[in-house]
Amino acid sequence: MSGLGLWRRLGADPPFGDPRGAHGVPMEGYYWRLADPASGRVIVALCGVTRWAGVERARVAIALHPEGRIVTQDLASVWLDPTTLGIDAGESFRASPGSLNVHLDSVSLEATFAGPGWPRRGLGGLGLAGAIPGLSQYWHPHLLGATTEATLTVDGPTEHLDVLTYAEKNWGRGFPRRWWWGEAHTDDVGVAFAGGTLQFGRLAVPATAVVARVSDRVIRFVAPSSLVRFQTAPGEWRVTARSIRKALTIEGDAGGSDPFILPLPPSPDDRATESVEQYPTATLRVHLRHGRRRILSSELSPAGLEFGGRQS
Repeated sequence: MSGLGLWRRLGADPPFGDPRGAHGVPMEGYYWRLADPASGRVIVALCGVTRWAGVERARVAIALHPEGRIVTQDLASVWLDPTTLGIDAGESFRASPGSLNVHLDSVSLEATFAGPGWPRRGLGGLGLAGAIPGLSQYWHPHLLGATTEATLTVDGPTEHLDVLTYAEKNWGRGFPRRWWWGEAHTDDVGVAFAGGTLQFGRLAVPATAVVARVSDRVIRFVAPSSLVRFQTAPGEWRVTARSIRKALTIEGDAGGSDPFILPLPPSPDDRATESVEQYPTATLRVHLRHGRRRILSSELSPAGLEFGGRQS
């Protein structure tokens, strides 16, 4: 195995690599969120693949709002492209950088995407941290509000959609023991954050990364170049981030909405009922400053919010 291949199998990506490709680590997760602020329609599609003791398992799902419907299917394995975003699970689930096709039970989604994607070719969503091998978890948001043409079929009738899409990939040794996540996007603005308890041997360290898109500009807050803090209360999420010149505040509110009960990737001890609550119609209030100048002050909805794992 080449040095670069070993580096990626430890989770890391070299500068100017493509984090969307499969790394060969124990867990690879893929996630899409299609949202229409005008109608309130939200569609979540996901694929999680795990490898433990030489056994590969996969779980795919699609969730729909306002129907509150979630369809999940477990598969023996799927093909994952190691060079870029690529998933092939037969008719059930296929994905490429520019398309997504899901056919589960009587729900079908066919979607094509056109920018904005990740503009920073040198490094992914974690910045320099993404080039460090051996972290327990990695994260890369690769669609930040892409224009999307889609058709959705539910129990026969077909709906044609012009929506916006956020998509991300996460990978590593498995889901952290505790994690938090949020995302919202419009034509001009996209904000996403992801954090959790990272394991370094016996040491557990909370870490959060934030990405904000304002028009065609993308700003990233991630350690060590930024200080990022996360707080939570029932139904509330709060992220504050600071770099040398920039300051960001995100306040998330579930608003009493009903959550999706989304499945997690298969675990090694076959806990097939593992799931997490994700609120599909939440609200994010975002304030971003550069020095004394306000770059962004906006309320975004429908947002997605999630808090999982052990709550202490």
